[in-house]
Amino acid sequence: MLKTKIAVLISGGGTNLQAIIDFQKAGGLKSGEVVLVVSDNPDAYGLTRAENAGIETKVVLADKSLPVSERRVKFEEELQKTLEDAGIELIILAGFMRILNKSFTDKWPERIINVHPSLIPSFCGEGFYGLKVHEAALAYGVKVTGATVHFVNEVPDGGRIIFQKAVEIKEGDTPEVLQKRVMEEAEWKLLPAAAEHVSKIIMGEK
Repeated sequence: MLKTKIAVLISGGGTNLQAIIDFQKAGGLKSGEVVLVVSDNPDAYGLTRAENAGIETKVVLADKSLPVSERRVKFEEELQKTLEDAGIELIILAGFMRILNKSFTDKWPERIINVHPSLIPSFCGEGFYGLKVHEAALAYGVKVTGATVHFVNEVPDGGRIIFQKAVEIKEGDTPEVLQKRVMEEAEWKLLPAAAEHVSKIIMGEK
């Protein structure tokens, strides 16, 4: 059976990527297949995870000699070409530390998904990433946090929600402890499930 061709975009360690790889190996990703991992950081350990799983990798770098606005456009042009050349149909952002322009996201309507470590619309949007999200949740004193998988558009964390899962905040939690619990109980479960869910929808539209 033909499967939806998936690219995972990373910038760092690739723990969410590993969750998808493990899900795929276990046979959970029936409608899709990760065929490419792209990083904007040549030293990202996620590239090693992909290579260990026999998945093709590609590094796309921003040209720092260009002005910032032009640099972003050129980067996204190269990224688009990389994805097109591989026949990609679904993009998963898994710790990808770049906000994508509207000109890019418009080419992929409901074909880019991202996981965010809170229950959107809480603690999300520009500036909320990584430990900052968990620091904000603890500072506010909420008793429940979680993770959200959503479609990506030009608004940071603004696309339609696909899945959410709540995670309890416990007495004495630090941002680091909370981050680990949210990953283990929510992110690593939701993102692979959403990959299958959206891949199945794309298959149905072919």
